[in-house]
Amino acid sequence: MDTRQRLFRTLLLTAIGLCLGGIIAGLSLMAAPSAQAPRIMASSVGGAFSLVDQDGKPRTDKDFSKSYKLIYFGFSFCPAICPTELQKMAQALKSLPESVQAQVQPIFITIDPERDTAAGLKNYVALFDKRMVGLTGSQAQIDAVKKTYKVYAAKVPAENGAKDEYTMDHSSYIYFMTPDDQLAKIFKTEDTAASVADGIKEFVK
Repeated sequence: MDTRQRLFRTLLLTAIGLCLGGIIAGLSLMAAPSAQAPRIMASSVGGAFSLVDQDGKPRTDKDFSKSYKLIYFGFSFCPAICPTELQKMAQALKSLPESVQAQVQPIFITIDPERDTAAGLKNYVALFDKRMVGLTGSQAQIDAVKKTYKVYAAKVPAENGAKDEYTMDHSSYIYFMTPDDQLAKIFKTEDTAASVADGIKEFVK
């Protein structure tokens, strides 16, 4: 599937996902990751990482130390939940005053570095917000940042056995981090763009 087809598919599925957001939220609460994902404690989330952005530039946590951060872990081949959550992030930010938006950096970190190259992420994150940073890296680098943020993720093989058609089972949270990498809020799939915006406004003036 070429990039244009993937982008069209993603836009279409994002629209469907937004319309069915309530259903998706309910299903996500029933899904296996909720039972397998590690318990999230505010004091144990976040920390140093070393990855590569959508322009192929090495990035670390220090590059974002002056900003609040909205961080979501997912994969660009995700059919519904990931684009829905990224769209939620984008809508929440766009609803806020520009002075607040300027203090918050949206970040998407892939859990599927095997397929999510820097070039692929460049096209993907641009669908949601022009300021969104997409991060990828080696499998070891992704495993390290997943551990830092207590993210659960596992590859699910395709039923037809095709190696490149697998999906990813994963926890789904939007992390709202302070400039000094403390967890301020964590948003779940049932949270709306409005509630995300309200959560941001509690900290950013």
